[in-house]
Amino acid sequence: GLTCHRVPTRFSTSVAAATTSSSSGGLLGWFTGGQSNSIPSLDFPLPGVALPSSLPDLVEPGKTKITTLPNGLKVASETSANPAASIGLYVDCGSIYESPASFGVSHLLERMAFKSTTNRSHLRIVREVEAIGGNVQAAVSREQIGYTFDALKTYVPEMVELLIDCVRNPAFLDWEVNEQLQKMKEEIAEAAKNPQGLLLEAIHSAGYSGALANSLLAPESAVNTLNGTVLEDFILENFTASRMVLAASGVEHEELLSVAEPLLSDLSNVPRPQEPKSVYTGGDYRCQADLGDQTHFALAFELPGGWHKEKEAIILTVLQILMGGGGSFSAGGPGKGMYSRLYVRVLNEYPQVYSFSAFNSIYNHSGIFGIQATTGSDFAPTAINVAVKELIAVATPGQVDQIQLDRAKQSTKSAILMNLESRMVASEDIGKQVLTYGERYDFS
Repeated sequence: GLTCHRVPTRFSTSVAAATTSSSSGGLLGWFTGGQSNSIPSLDFPLPGVALPSSLPDLVEPGKTKITTLPNGLKVASETSANPAASIGLYVDCGSIYESPASFGVSHLLERMAFKSTTNRSHLRIVREVEAIGGNVQAAVSREQIGYTFDALKTYVPEMVELLIDCVRNPAFLDWEVNEQLQKMKEEIAEAAKNPQGLLLEAIHSAGYSGALANSLLAPESAVNTLNGTVLEDFILENFTASRMVLAASGVEHEELLSVAEPLLSDLSNVPRPQEPKSVYTGGDYRCQADLGDQTHFALAFELPGGWHKEKEAIILTVLQILMGGGGSFSAGGPGKGMYSRLYVRVLNEYPQVYSFSAFNSIYNHSGIFGIQATTGSDFAPTAINVAVKELIAVATPGQVDQIQLDRAKQSTKSAILMNLESRMVASEDIGKQVLTYGERYDFS
């Protein structure tokens, strides 16, 4: 009882000391027996300081603004309260645009990102990015290439200028190209030990005839034919204004436009070419490998229309969440898909199955959906039959109850919204939607 009464007395004394004008003892003088310095009380508003206005009950997210330059290049951005910004330059160009003479050039182009330009050495680029605490990266898909720069939004002019210089003016120095070609060989050798990754490439090469069959991983036989000249020709042909979008998250549109337009307005205005044809034919791919007693397989089918049939693409995304799956060992916990169909109906029932999960890859005019699995070799035929039965079951009326479907819908919504909280994901979403549709659809 005594302690409870003394504590408020001590604090009361220290507050009184803080509001007097005595000067000895320092800030913690009350603790050492002296007097504390004069500091204002934080219990009341400071005199002469205006309080900020309260936020409204409803705050709308930033709207995406799009401006098309005279040469056809689009600049798109949305604002945010985030102190950092993510800016990306996205090009409608990927492995589907490779020819037999340039197989693997997209893979090499990704590795040559942010190397020396005609204005900067690679070392200078690294130093400039480090000086503002930024992060740069490049990513290549079958249909698009993206170059992104992430840093504090106070450095937007520097970010835009360096990003555009690296994309528009690569030097492709022989020694840098040869260095990356050697690393590509090592990457290809390492990828050969990853059956899951190889299966996804095999699904495309077996399922498609045409451009979508081109691999994201350079064929080993093509590496020796790649050089700086092949890179230059590929960029000259494909990096045109009508096929590029400068996208940003966390940047005022007028500021982005004022910096970017002088740097991009002289790009050639070449009509956008027709996308290379791809025909889904279906097929079978088998590869003997030393994987011990394990067998990896994937079973997939086509989604006609791809992203240009938005309703079907969204249904496929919900279907992937509904089927779910994963590895046979998981720490579990809410939100990890432990109640998805493939977990409950397959992984929990068959100890011979090591992993079993649904996947999809959606493109502009086509897509694939299927099940990828790892199982004991003796159990592989049974596991394939199980995969077929699961795919048939979700297409059978009455086999999916409303609770499962509602859970999958809500999980899909939350996954999309949580991903879009990342400024880099938001920037990528803006760039790729504008490349695909010419606009950005709000999530609603």
